[in-house]
Amino acid sequence: MISDPYAELGRDYARSRRPDPRIAATVTAALGDARSVVNVGAGAGSYEPGDRDVVAVEPSSRMIAQRPATAAAAVQARAEGLPFPDGAFDVGMAVLTVHHWTDVTAGLAELRRVSRRQVIVTWDQAVFSRFWLVRDYLPEIAEHESRLACLDRIVEELRAAGETPTVAPLPVPSDCVDGFLGAYWRRPEAYLSERVRAGMSGVALLDQNVVADAVGRLRADLADGHWHRHHVGLLGRTELDLGYRLVST
Repeated sequence: MISDPYAELGRDYARSRRPDPRIAATVTAALGDARSVVNVGAGAGSYEPGDRDVVAVEPSSRMIAQRPATAAAAVQARAEGLPFPDGAFDVGMAVLTVHHWTDVTAGLAELRRVSRRQVIVTWDQAVFSRFWLVRDYLPEIAEHESRLACLDRIVEELRAAGETPTVAPLPVPSDCVDGFLGAYWRRPEAYLSERVRAGMSGVALLDQNVVADAVGRLRADLADGHWHRHHVGLLGRTELDLGYRLVST
């Protein structure tokens, strides 16, 4: 029996975490001519290509239950123990999931074992810590995420395994439809919504008293115009580099 930390965290995930078509296009392009794909940490199915043979791997029954009927077949398993033979897939995908893995070294080794190439979406913690929500309201996010396996750790692990990963920026559109943590950088009012925040593990896993205090300060700054005066330079931007990165081998 696989323990399910997303039993509560992921209860409404599919509603708030819909794939953004521009990010999807970038991820799909990175797959190249791959015909078979394993999506590890697949969640509710975001960013799975519809024109390839896809197998999804997801440890959470709550998340699997939210996958649409048209989504790829899902296997309930963990990244650290993929139930597939060596080289079974052309590409292994892992989209905003490696930081949740219990044993990153083992998980990435398994991803490499079952796929000839890897496409991973993660983020640069140093860049993300400068995001206004983190810097000005919730620095606890950066403190918590400093312990997670993100860009530097992933690149280090892949290089140690003899790979030569390439890293490309994944800018966030101003009207991003995928409700991950940085999605609302130009729509700060969204962070006031408990439903929106529930789909962001970086916020949902914090002490909610701390979050409530930060949300209160943001609400006040929006009400008196302070936020808009301070961030006027963002208002005309159509995309922003918040540190999200696409790593491919």
